[in-house]
Amino acid sequence: MKIAPIRFAGQLRMAAVISKQDRHTESRSVVSALAGAAAGALAGILAAAVALGVAELAAAITGPDSAPVIAVGQTAINLTPVPVKDFAITHFGSHDKQALVAGILVMLAGFAALIGVLAVRRIGYGLAGLAVFAGLGVTAAIRLPGAGLLDVVPTLAGVTAAAAALVTLVRSVRPREPRAGQALGADGPIAGPQDPGPAGSPDRRRFLAGAAGVAALAAAAGGLGDVLARRFSIASSRAQVRLPAAAVPAPGVPAGTDLRIPGLTPFFTSNASFYRVDTDLVLPQVAPETWTLRIDGMVSKEIEISFAELLKTPLTETDITLVCVSNQVGGPYAGNARWLGAPLAVLLRRAGVRAGADQVLSSAVDGMTISTPLTAIMDGRDALLAVGMNGQPLPIAHGFPARMVVPGLYGYTSATKWVTRLTVTTFAAQRAYWTQRGYAAAAPIHTESRIDVPKPLAQVAAGRVTVAGVAWAPATGIAAVVKAGLVDTLNSASGITVFAPDNAAFAKIPAATLNQVLADKAELTKILTYHVVAGRYTPSQLAAGTPLKTLEGATVTPALMGSTYEVNSADVVCGNVQTANATVYIINTVLMPPSS
Repeated sequence: MKIAPIRFAGQLRMAAVISKQDRHTESRSVVSALAGAAAGALAGILAAAVALGVAELAAAITGPDSAPVIAVGQTAINLTPVPVKDFAITHFGSHDKQALVAGILVMLAGFAALIGVLAVRRIGYGLAGLAVFAGLGVTAAIRLPGAGLLDVVPTLAGVTAAAAALVTLVRSVRPREPRAGQALGADGPIAGPQDPGPAGSPDRRRFLAGAAGVAALAAAAGGLGDVLARRFSIASSRAQVRLPAAAVPAPGVPAGTDLRIPGLTPFFTSNASFYRVDTDLVLPQVAPETWTLRIDGMVSKEIEISFAELLKTPLTETDITLVCVSNQVGGPYAGNARWLGAPLAVLLRRAGVRAGADQVLSSAVDGMTISTPLTAIMDGRDALLAVGMNGQPLPIAHGFPARMVVPGLYGYTSATKWVTRLTVTTFAAQRAYWTQRGYAAAAPIHTESRIDVPKPLAQVAAGRVTVAGVAWAPATGIAAVVKAGLVDTLNSASGITVFAPDNAAFAKIPAATLNQVLADKAELTKILTYHVVAGRYTPSQLAAGTPLKTLEGATVTPALMGSTYEVNSADVVCGNVQTANATVYIINTVLMPPSS
């Protein structure tokens, strides 16, 4: 009768040991599963790093645009809706491309981590995830302008290397099985002094060694690819270009243009500070030795011009302000530079423009197309195929070796960089990149201004405060002043008031009449000098309604009608703009002297 209690006590003790072991095993299984998932995520990220590094190395042979991140990013840019593009330009500015690449890398890291976790459960899941990655990369690569079979090589090479890295790392992540002969204790297999860990846990040493090797491979491949990719750079070719002197030099900058106000934008925007808006993640590298421009379409004869031939043509130098249509009020996407180039009108006349054409569709090496009204090139303004910018060959970021520059039009209809083809056509027959996305075909720059000083949200001390800024109106009126030969006259005049018509004012004049006036220097001079009055007049003086004698000889009559200032029948759009030697009022109608 004494045996039963002993047996019962032994059963209780054994049950307690088994229960403790089950709880410990369950706890250890949870910890092991979490450790395995974390290691799997790291394995996936490292495999992705290998894919990018090896792909970068392969792209150094096939071309930098074929690297998966660049190809995917470029495709994303082309497929992104216009409102999203505008949002990116507005909020990220010139860093929009860096923001896109960073976003792609973050999403790639998350996807790679998920692939790694799934691969720990079953390697097939991970390989399937890599196949999806390969599909995206290959699809993006073949959508690149001028893509060929070689452009898919970087993606395929990177995914192959990633698959090998993932399999290697996942094998060391999976839980270990008990080794034959390993002692078992109450808490499971007993680890010896040299044992990497208990069964059911990842092989940490093996995993860390493999991870270090994979990371080193990714870094080495990526670094070598970056070094080799530099062979595509044409910086050395650009450095050897010597620009000829202009056959038609730009007039000198008037004295007093520099107001010497700290923080005020200079008259010329430096090449380094000039805004850049385009769709390229990698800047096109076009060697001047191989560059050519082809003019075709509705022309009498197709012509092709090399860079050397272009430099031998009589070049014109002129100051032109470029503005991006995405520029917000007070925004930075406006810049003025001194450009050197061949007049586009001269080149088109060499090809012979056929009747009925109304558009020049320009194409660039990156696949960009831009539509420019033919009249904007042929109406006498200094529309250029530019090769120089502020006394230097075009920077690579601004279209080297040649780009289009057309005064008075927003960049999306005029400023094709890395241009290689001009097709004379019609708007009805062909549409360009931006017009396909709903942008207007005609995009004249309106009179605009920006306050530079004080800066936005700046705190200023009480008392006298300097307020300064810049304004631009690259319109027909400026070209008219040049044609009339009044640049030096107006620049040298001391203390004048100018009533300057805006774009809309010139648009009211029928094209045939405007062209006739522009061709008649005497009549043009009479009209323009009718807009200039000796003396600087303030708004309060204009409101008095006193007739003012113009340089033409006749008088104009300003007035304040309600809250609107008028000059004869023209409304003042904006005014009291102070320049070095004049007070300027922008008006919406061209004033015609009584004798005209």
